[in-house]
Amino acid sequence: MKVLLVNGSPHEKGCTYTALCEVEKALKKHGIDSEILQLGTKPIADCVACGTCSKTGKCAFDDLVNETVSKMDSFDGVIFGSPVYYAGPSGRLTSFMDRLFYCGAKKMQGKPAAAVVSCRRGGASAAFERINKYFLMSNMPVVPSQYWNQVHGACADDVLKDEEGLQTMRTLAENMAYMLKCIKAGEAAGVQKPEYEAKIRTNFIR
Repeated sequence: MKVLLVNGSPHEKGCTYTALCEVEKALKKHGIDSEILQLGTKPIADCVACGTCSKTGKCAFDDLVNETVSKMDSFDGVIFGSPVYYAGPSGRLTSFMDRLFYCGAKKMQGKPAAAVVSCRRGGASAAFERINKYFLMSNMPVVPSQYWNQVHGACADDVLKDEEGLQTMRTLAENMAYMLKCIKAGEAAGVQKPEYEAKIRTNFIR
């Protein structure tokens, strides 16, 4: 089993990375592999609603989004991490997730998912909620923890002093590992995955 950890911070080894590493270490104790995807500092285009992905199965912008979609079958769960900017996730992460979830929706559904946010002081719960909305409308089980998945600090060393935040990350990993194992056990026992109806779209202005 393997979990994709997305670091939506421009800082490769900053606060968000430190939180994700805590999750990674706890997953490893359960024999679950993980991979941290660093979005980096280069611009990531936002969705321009061109409709290309509905025709080709790929985003018109051939970048990290298409690369991630092509690898998504190799991951059993996903965690998206972000710093808090003005009480929301980073623009880089939201641009990435908008396109990833739109062109790769079928590959995302069914995978346990979680959000992780880091902030200096406030805005964490609003950013946390924003990321979770992607999962809740994509048929993805949301993995819980003992508190909102947040750490505090102005730098990585500060996060290492946030004992409750780090424990929350470890608890998140415990629950992710448990959920993944339950899904595998269900599959081995012959439990079928949900079958979904064709989507109905209702427009309120005609």
